[in-house]
Amino acid sequence: MTFFATAGRIGATLVAMAGTRLELAAIEFQEDARRLLGHLAWTLLAVFLAAGALLLAALFVIAVFWDTYRLQAVGGMAVLFGALAAIIVLKVRASMNAEAPLLSATLAELRNDIDYLRHGAAQHAAHPAGATDE
Repeated sequence: MTFFATAGRIGATLVAMAGTRLELAAIEFQEDARRLLGHLAWTLLAVFLAAGALLLAALFVIAVFWDTYRLQAVGGMAVLFGALAAIIVLKVRASMNAEAPLLSATLAELRNDIDYLRHGAAQHAAHPAGATDE
């Protein structure tokens, strides 16, 4: 086998590996985009419903205490809503930090390919073709 034939096979293999990795990246990106849009849609619906419920709850509390503690009721509702908003922001931030980074499977496969190529080349140099370990 000539040098050019071997180089051609190696080049074809590298191009095929790159194509496979790009396909994996595209699929992974598409899945992440769909998941993100789903989360966004549900979040917007939850925000809309929660805003309506909180507005009605605040109005109810203020109406109950209108004659006696109206300012305290308004202040208490503001503090409650602020505390709930802070808790939600902290939970969302923790959830986002816990998720795997974008294209993590693709990056892992590329690292495996690089390790294989490095170790494979080193092993091939240490054990040339036709040599046996006996």
